[in-house]
Amino acid sequence: MTQKTARFSIRPFQSVVYIILSCSLNACAVPGNEKMTAVTPPNKAAILQKMTLANAYFMNKWPDPGKPIVTNKERPSNIWTRAVYYEGLMALYKIDPQKKYYDYAVAWGQVHQWGLRDGSATRNADNQCCGQTYIDLYLLDPKPERIKNIKKSIDNVVNSPQNNDWWWIDAMQMAMPVYTRLGLVYKDRRYFDKMHQIYQYTKSSHGDKGLYSPEDHLWWRDKDFDPPYKEPNGKNCYWSRGNGWVLAALARVLDILPTNAAGYDEYLGDFKDMAAAIAAVQRPDGFWNASLHDPNNFGGKETSGTALFTYGTAWGINKGILDKDKYLPVVIKSWNAVANDAVHADGFLGYVQGTGKQPSDGQPITYDHKPDFEDYGLGAFLLAGGEIYKLADK
Repeated sequence: MTQKTARFSIRPFQSVVYIILSCSLNACAVPGNEKMTAVTPPNKAAILQKMTLANAYFMNKWPDPGKPIVTNKERPSNIWTRAVYYEGLMALYKIDPQKKYYDYAVAWGQVHQWGLRDGSATRNADNQCCGQTYIDLYLLDPKPERIKNIKKSIDNVVNSPQNNDWWWIDAMQMAMPVYTRLGLVYKDRRYFDKMHQIYQYTKSSHGDKGLYSPEDHLWWRDKDFDPPYKEPNGKNCYWSRGNGWVLAALARVLDILPTNAAGYDEYLGDFKDMAAAIAAVQRPDGFWNASLHDPNNFGGKETSGTALFTYGTAWGINKGILDKDKYLPVVIKSWNAVANDAVHADGFLGYVQGTGKQPSDGQPITYDHKPDFEDYGLGAFLLAGGEIYKLADK
């Protein structure tokens, strides 16, 4: 890595589809795809079929939700990668409430005694990510043990003056929805207030001037990538999945945060600005490159960032926050790109970048290559599918 010092109604929907079908082949269709699947609006049955297939592949591969994950070393299965999968599983459960999905999630929580990696004293957002599903399961069956440990962890942060915990932008997706959920469960605005304080510190203070670019409306992954660091083409380095984590975090927070809570207006403004910046750099085939502003730096199809952008953008349309005429073509293309080009016949998800923090990490990214972790890409895909499923009604 270069050193930093080197410095919806039926009629409007039909009109949108007409616009998509009327645009040029080079701009809208996957090159060489005669069926032009990128511009075909998906239906609910097809969406659910892809989600079910991909999830079944994973559940069959991991029948024991408590089995440790072994890559370069052994890790417990309540780490962030698996926690993101369970976010997606809960999204699938909402639209297809099969008991086996609920039981699988509960068994995961039970085997870990509803605990966090490194214990309840942890301030690490990655370790807190599992709390999103713990709280969601508590809301379905309010057993105190389900949220006791995640509450203790977040309370440690809320009751301290420190605001610099989220020094990498992935942390926002891992932790912000936890703060929001706890604030609602306990009717305590201190969770909203602290969340906003940490968000603002990450946005404006980490690194030289914060990790957010007010000019480009995108985020540097951490201080190693803010200016003067540049991509090979001389532009700023905006990692796709990192920005996907932020867009997803804002969607998951805004979905339930009271409109008069601290930070609501700022989150909403940043979400809209990000959605526009992300849509502007979508690939013609519907995917996004790993590097948003340098398509030649490890360019090519990438599923995890694409799925997160699809999720956030589709959620914005569903909530009436994003203009349907402008953004519906974006999510139709991106969902079909992943659903048709990345999902294997057995449900395996291709083109998922492995763990890391920049475009060069987790390579190669191909249709058949298995990343070091398969769970977070699937979680993002299921989150996206849940929102696209809702859009199909419109």
